[in-house]
Amino acid sequence: MIDLAALLSLRAVDTHGSVVAAADALGYTPSAVSQQVKRLERQAGVPLLERVGRGVMLTGPGRHLVEAGGRLLTDLEGLESSLHRDADRVAGHLRVAAFSTAMRGRVAPSVRALLDAHPDLGLTLAEHEPWETIDLVASGQVDLGVVHSWGDVPLEIPDHVVASAVGRDVADVIVPAGHRLADRARVSPRDLVDEAWIATPDGTICRQWLRRMYDGTGRLPRIAHVAAEFDSHLALVAAGLGIALVPRLGRSPLGADVVAVAAHRPTPTRELMVLHRASMSDSPAVRAVVAALS
Repeated sequence: MIDLAALLSLRAVDTHGSVVAAADALGYTPSAVSQQVKRLERQAGVPLLERVGRGVMLTGPGRHLVEAGGRLLTDLEGLESSLHRDADRVAGHLRVAAFSTAMRGRVAPSVRALLDAHPDLGLTLAEHEPWETIDLVASGQVDLGVVHSWGDVPLEIPDHVVASAVGRDVADVIVPAGHRLADRARVSPRDLVDEAWIATPDGTICRQWLRRMYDGTGRLPRIAHVAAEFDSHLALVAAGLGIALVPRLGRSPLGADVVAVAAHRPTPTRELMVLHRASMSDSPAVRAVVAALS
């Protein structure tokens, strides 16, 4: 009989492109993932992975197994959800992924009261970028994911994944105290065209939004420094090395050496959403988590 845990590992390798990345996503060691895939190959009697360069990809039988097995896993999730629904109690163990500021500003302040109210509920939390979280929820590697969508920068969410809006967040332009804009109530992109920015890495949603803010100015933001964490942005601004666009959610208290100035036209606003697979919509545990994060 096919080992379901091993099937989950094979699907994770397909999603993430390597055994190491799959192990990181699942919280296993690479050795454990490799052993599970090898056990699955012995059960199937055919190779399921082949090496391509430094990565791996599914063989034809491996692809068939993941696609057909994925439907089986979805059916099992639906069965588990219906059992919980019939029991009408908040129970089970859910895996939740969230981006960093939501983890600090929304998830961490909410889950303690949720777990105290529902002692039969367990949560495992992991920090991931929104695009990664969409893939993890869609593939069944996590049960719920907190993501954000900036303005009109779209997120592609698969049809079998449900998105529930749970709030909105606004980002401010952070400048050093004494900066020429520090005493302004609001600033527009045209006020900022000559500034040096501290930005998130290229390819992130926040970086995309910063570029989108400059639409109509004929310019692009001048990136002086790159840092993944917004706390690093605040430190670099305080050191006088540039300005930054930092969301309010999960933001550390500002010191006297930096100032937050509101931005407008367009206002940098992001919508917060909780994702889960449609097969889990009737789960009382899922509904309880979504409500707690709203």
